[in-house]
Amino acid sequence: MIVIDLSLGCETRPKINVTWTFPESCFFPYGRDFFELVEQGMLKKILFKNALIVTLNAKEDLIHGDLLVCGEEISAIGVVPPEESEGAQVIDCEGNPIIPGFVQTHIHLCQTLMRNMADDMVLIDWLKQRIWPYEAALDPERLKISSHIGLAELILGGTTAIVDMGTVHHTESIVEAVQRSGIDAVLGKCMMDLGDEVPAPMREKTADSLKESRRLFDVIDGLGEGRLRYGFAPRFAISCTETLLREVSEMAKDIDAFIHTHGSETAFENDFAQSNYGCSNIEFLEKVGMTGEKTIIAHGVHLADNDIDILAKGRTIICHCPSSNLKLASGIANIPLLDSKGVRVSLGADGAPCNNNLDAFIEMRLAALLQKPIHGPTAMPAKRVLKLATIDGAHAIQKGDVLGSLEVGKLASLVVLDLKNDPGAGPGGDIYSRIVYGTHRANVQHVFARGKHLVDNKELVGVDLGQLMAQGREALTKSVETMQKFIS
Repeated sequence: MIVIDLSLGCETRPKINVTWTFPESCFFPYGRDFFELVEQGMLKKILFKNALIVTLNAKEDLIHGDLLVCGEEISAIGVVPPEESEGAQVIDCEGNPIIPGFVQTHIHLCQTLMRNMADDMVLIDWLKQRIWPYEAALDPERLKISSHIGLAELILGGTTAIVDMGTVHHTESIVEAVQRSGIDAVLGKCMMDLGDEVPAPMREKTADSLKESRRLFDVIDGLGEGRLRYGFAPRFAISCTETLLREVSEMAKDIDAFIHTHGSETAFENDFAQSNYGCSNIEFLEKVGMTGEKTIIAHGVHLADNDIDILAKGRTIICHCPSSNLKLASGIANIPLLDSKGVRVSLGADGAPCNNNLDAFIEMRLAALLQKPIHGPTAMPAKRVLKLATIDGAHAIQKGDVLGSLEVGKLASLVVLDLKNDPGAGPGGDIYSRIVYGTHRANVQHVFARGKHLVDNKELVGVDLGQLMAQGREALTKSVETMQKFIS
């Protein structure tokens, strides 16, 4: 064991004495051990100079000036007195923008290896012929590699918080990868207890699924001083019994947990609910108690007026996934209508096999453009879309008080963009338009999550991408070999 005593603090925070005890094998984000982490600046001050600070605060302030980070928090914005920034590491932004880190509220890290392997299919065939057999073939190590690759892409693109739905087994592999990454997350084991065509390793007994999910809640929820939360994740009504959904709802309410599921992605889900339960998919979810302010429903493409009223009344969150909905030909969610009716909406990329990207910039651009031919050119302004990807996502995971905007006292989860030297971003103009319509993952210069430097000058800190991708190729080969026995 290693025992470390430190005095922590800076000029803007009182000093406190802290003692940590760690096993010698304990490692922090992407292989940097504790000593290196302290030395490289997690506990130091960082001064971002000469920045355009896109706060997304309640006043939507745009501030030309400096931003000071002390430990995990933002401690000053605008004019930073020299005495406060004394001894700080300096990053000169050269007039470039700083934005809040993206919060993507629907991701499948478990599916990352299957990118480019499940194209040009409708959702049900995509699940039965590709995704379910692939997930059935995953072992803990391959799942961990898949998660690391997905996280690497997300972080390089400026995402600092996610809501992830795992597969049925080996959830701890995803947890380990996310813990090392340094980002915030709501994580949950996928739950499936219905469907004759579900591969045997994926179909659970109802009681076993509930018992394991509750065990994982007790293990995961609150890890990393609240950085990780647990979300019960029944896949969707087609692969879950009514009993399972009712029990999940009761359990989540009893322990104040999140629920993360899919809903009304396709018309087939409404047909299924109508045939089996005599109502729409959303009406059925309300009936079994699966709506509410801690429920995140991915997609919400096929919604009737009553469905929208139910979502608004319950303050249920819809995660808009435009790329996935286009690629699987599911349709286009009517986000302007949801906005007008008071439904809470956020943004997510979904999984790599139904998107082929996990890039928040692509999702923002599509979210803005898709609505315009239908509802007019003013339907989804760029500023509104940037909020979907940041502060609205933070509120969806109930961390809007610490994430999603750049304000003094909030966590330093932020992104520095390099637009100054990119002709594609233009020499000027409205900053929200530049970010939403003209910016890409390649423009991400620096990424910090809770004050930890995860991307430095466009490179992941402490990650050998060549080695990681080599592991990914080997893991994919083994997974494809194994999944063949689960394809009917």
